[in-house]
Amino acid sequence: MTALMQAVRAEVAKVFTTRMWWILAIIMVVYVGFVALAVGFGLGFTMKEAMDSGFPLPIEIDAAATTYSSAVTIGYVFAVLIGALSATGEYRHQTVTPMFLAVPKREQALVAKLAVQSVLGMFYGILAFIGTVALGAIGLSIAGVDAGLGQASTWLVILRGVLAMGLWAAIGVGVGALVRNQVAAIVIVVAFTQFVEPILRTGSLIHPVAGTIGQFLPGGASDALVGASIYSFMMMATSNHLLWWAGGLVLVAYALVATVGGYFTSWRKDVT
Repeated sequence: MTALMQAVRAEVAKVFTTRMWWILAIIMVVYVGFVALAVGFGLGFTMKEAMDSGFPLPIEIDAAATTYSSAVTIGYVFAVLIGALSATGEYRHQTVTPMFLAVPKREQALVAKLAVQSVLGMFYGILAFIGTVALGAIGLSIAGVDAGLGQASTWLVILRGVLAMGLWAAIGVGVGALVRNQVAAIVIVVAFTQFVEPILRTGSLIHPVAGTIGQFLPGGASDALVGASIYSFMMMATSNHLLWWAGGLVLVAYALVATVGGYFTSWRKDVT
């Protein structure tokens, strides 16, 4: 246990003695904040116009929760990246050898990295929601829609969203352990989160079977855990989603598979 705690302290030092964590955090907050501003205004205006015209939307949408959930729906890529960079950075900066010398039990080094990055991911989640709530509420107010900050359901979405961001960071660690090359890991993360999965999730609306499969994609599971997503509005999705706890378990499974796979395929290999 002492060795594990030392590994955790070393991992914390690695995070906060570099600039990457706060640079990514600033970019994330600005990005998701302005997305939430646009979503809040656009969604609020659309819903208000639909109600005023007597033709409500085909699905029920919680405008506030959907707007604020952009913190995860859009911002989760930053949590994955920070987790992946923490693992691949050991190889890129050649710190992996001294790390393994200091922590001979490599599984402890990986567990420490997983724990620290998961907490950092949740911190990213808090920052992301600060951005989306601050600017998203402005967008909703301009559109004449309640910001929803007095509703327990809104805060429940935020709470589960913070948890989801922690799980996304854990998945990032697994990806980084699996793919040693930092550039390759970044390309894989960005390509999958920004192109591959959105295409797959759009295709999942075409057929019921595809829709069932789509629930178990990482993004679909994350949306289920959070309980709201801009995808529900953009696609007018009427298909069933996983229960929130099931979505969380699916994300945990992705993190475990990636991390265990990375440990046995890359982490245990000899280093120079």
